[in-house]
Amino acid sequence: MSTMPIRTYPDPVLAQPTIEIQNIDAKIAQLAQVMLETMYQAPGVGLAANQIGIQKKIFVYDKGDGPSVVINPVIVETSGTWTYEEGCLSVPKLHWDIVRPNKVHLQGLDLDGNTLDVEVDEYHGRIFQHETDHLNGVLLIERLSEEQKEETKKELRRMRMAPPATSHDGLHLLFGEE
Repeated sequence: MSTMPIRTYPDPVLAQPTIEIQNIDAKIAQLAQVMLETMYQAPGVGLAANQIGIQKKIFVYDKGDGPSVVINPVIVETSGTWTYEEGCLSVPKLHWDIVRPNKVHLQGLDLDGNTLDVEVDEYHGRIFQHETDHLNGVLLIERLSEEQKEETKKELRRMRMAPPATSHDGLHLLFGEE
């Protein structure tokens, strides 16, 4: 298989809600495989399709006990609160303490078209909320306070303008030298 580049903030595709999947076929299975490989390579614990520029309502994740795929997820109920440091592959190298519901009831489909109807909490629930946010066009930055948002935007600008960690004359591109 292969991997795909992960879209990063402020790519407008990340702010667009995705489209429900009507037919789970070999193309969707192949998409899930590419997404998993991309997620593992990044590395991350979850990846939504729009993070690789695909506007389909599907996410993959692995919280440490093997890969999973969720199609057309809907969070039907949440309760409690839990603060946890959260990062995002689409906003690399930055993390924030984010308050989210602790318990999550999610419904969706697996790759075989079977109904998923699960209640999870803490880390597992956070993954579901984070990836479902992506599919709804909501980026983690939108969960920050106004002050955190401004500071984050400044940091992202600084990171984009910073020179590369190593200063090359360009010859390394031809000869592979460091």
